[in-house]
Amino acid sequence: MLSLFLDSLKRLRLAIGLLIAVASTLLLLDLKSRNPQTGNLENANRTQRIALVQHASIKAIDDGRIGLLDQLKKRGWIEGKNCSMRIFNAEGDIGTANAIAKEVVSGSFDLVITISTPSLQTVASANKSAGQIPHVFGLVTDPYAAGVGIDPNDHAKHPPYMTGFGSMQPVESILRRIKEMRPEARRIGLVWNPAESNSFAQTKLARELCPSLSLELIEGSAENSAAVQESINSVISRGVDAIWISGDITVSSAINAVIRSATNAGIPVFCSLPSAVLQGSTLDLGADYISIGRTLGDFAADVLEGKSPAAIPVENRTEEILLFNETVLTKLKDRWIITPAIREKANGWITAEETKIPAHLLPQK
Repeated sequence: MLSLFLDSLKRLRLAIGLLIAVASTLLLLDLKSRNPQTGNLENANRTQRIALVQHASIKAIDDGRIGLLDQLKKRGWIEGKNCSMRIFNAEGDIGTANAIAKEVVSGSFDLVITISTPSLQTVASANKSAGQIPHVFGLVTDPYAAGVGIDPNDHAKHPPYMTGFGSMQPVESILRRIKEMRPEARRIGLVWNPAESNSFAQTKLARELCPSLSLELIEGSAENSAAVQESINSVISRGVDAIWISGDITVSSAINAVIRSATNAGIPVFCSLPSAVLQGSTLDLGADYISIGRTLGDFAADVLEGKSPAAIPVENRTEEILLFNETVLTKLKDRWIITPAIREKANGWITAEETKIPAHLLPQK
């Protein structure tokens, strides 16, 4: 009797042990499928849920989104077939941006893609204390200074569930073009939003470079797009030779107002966001955001296909594009010239005879 009881107990313990082993295996498999260090999207048969977050509706960000979506499609990620995407836009409002960030990291999505520095920052902050959803970012000037845990010295060190790349604007190049077009130029006006770390990075670099180029940076601040008009007028009244529009999102949202004020004062506008020449800037030298968006699409597709974000270092990748608008020169109070070197290197231009702008930079119909 006792031996029968003990035998039954042994069989029961064995059964329980097997159940525990099976449960543990299933749990480990589930954790692995969610672990950003091993690739969280391993179930290729399931429709992948993607959140795309942008901070504002400006052409540079819109171009980045176009390039991203185009590249995802080329990589085989088709809406309604193997993925579903929801696009969020904070329209420049930081409160809305924070609310969006909380929603996209709540667990409803398999991958979050952000375009712009503020979107990177808000999502990274919310994601740190939430589910740590895989996160890929792009269209960011200086990710190392964004305060999201990326080591500026070792680009392989970053949160294991997040990766992307930076696209620092060619600040030195555009300042040199200003001097090339008018060696007598001395005072460069800049309006920027100190709350944008991307803008601060460019402004800081310009401050360091200007003395070596015999230039003085005349700064004005604008905390929102409504304040840009007053700030640019103040900067112009201080006797600047030219206006530079950096990659600042706040100022870019009011780019037409900046160009209009400068044109009325007979001052050229140099812009780091192609293709502002279509709105009346004199010269654009900056990143090709369609191309950057396509690179971001490759990053996102890699993660969707199982590559670990932890295995992708955060590097800088900037493909430059140069455009000029010769027709505005007659409206300027000083003599500015489009040099042969600029003509030779230009990717596009507007002259009295023709407008030749790369098709992907033209407004989308």
